[in-house]
Amino acid sequence: MELKNRLTRRTFIKGTIGAGVALSSVNLLSGCAGYDAKGLPTAMLGSTGVRIPRMALGLGSRFCNIDKEDEALEMLSYALDNGLYYWDTAHTYVNTKNGVISEERLGKIVKERRDEIFLSTKISARNPDQAMKEIEGSLKRLQTDHLDILKIHSIESQEDIDEMSQKGHLIDILQKMKDEGVARFIGFSGHGNAGAMTAMAQRGDFDSMLIAMNHWNRKANPQQRQEQAIPKALEKGMGVMLMKAVRPRETVKELKTTDLIKFALSVPGPNGVVVGVDSLEVVKSNLEILRNFTPMDNEQLEKFAMALDPFFKGNNLPWMNRSYCDGHWG
Repeated sequence: MELKNRLTRRTFIKGTIGAGVALSSVNLLSGCAGYDAKGLPTAMLGSTGVRIPRMALGLGSRFCNIDKEDEALEMLSYALDNGLYYWDTAHTYVNTKNGVISEERLGKIVKERRDEIFLSTKISARNPDQAMKEIEGSLKRLQTDHLDILKIHSIESQEDIDEMSQKGHLIDILQKMKDEGVARFIGFSGHGNAGAMTAMAQRGDFDSMLIAMNHWNRKANPQQRQEQAIPKALEKGMGVMLMKAVRPRETVKELKTTDLIKFALSVPGPNGVVVGVDSLEVVKSNLEILRNFTPMDNEQLEKFAMALDPFFKGNNLPWMNRSYCDGHWG
């Protein structure tokens, strides 16, 4: 099926938006929104023209582990009320054990407060038809007619890029969604392959990159994400967000979560960090980190990087393996 015959913006809106949820087309096209960081430190997200809090809510595995929906919704509302309006989710963020679907939960807040939220989701499918189904499904679950960022989930290799670069395939689809206003901005995420992430940034098609920090088994599998991919993205005017900032605690228990987040926020270049949340207490703690944040200097950054050495030498964490799939936990 030709791309031009695929789901159009009008079809998306008609098929995905329930009564009382449709947004003003003037507001959508102008990009106006009621974002309010409530005094939190902010940064411009690349060349998007959008100012974001320097910490985004990561609404993946930890969020999906919250069994009680009322607690999850209370946490989301509190975060938004206190300036954390950048929300990061994905079509595949599902907990098969408790039945929680991240996008569905978010939709219950999004439908009432859409203009206040900078909303990002990701699609995993590489097949064009399946990718379109994921986009439509995400809009339905999120109860909105548009996304602020639509990302390709988990770039894996040059072969992966070659496939999605074919005419009418995934990159064309994302550009079409941007052209039609279904997505204000487009981007991609990745965990491991520094060369692939750099190649995607080099294309110049994208507005945003979400990238894992340089926490890796450096001796056996060095990946120069911070040294290669991030500078290339910044050169292209892309917004750059870090993730996996807190993961070193999985192997180095004495590291403090607060210090790991401060370290991520101090890395030169990126606009901010996506941090997973699983309770109201964690949100409150993260807010305090932001409100009192002062960047580490070069000496402090080097000293903290040395403390991470035991983590860098690890090689048996699931998200470090090539077969890792970000989503569908249980």
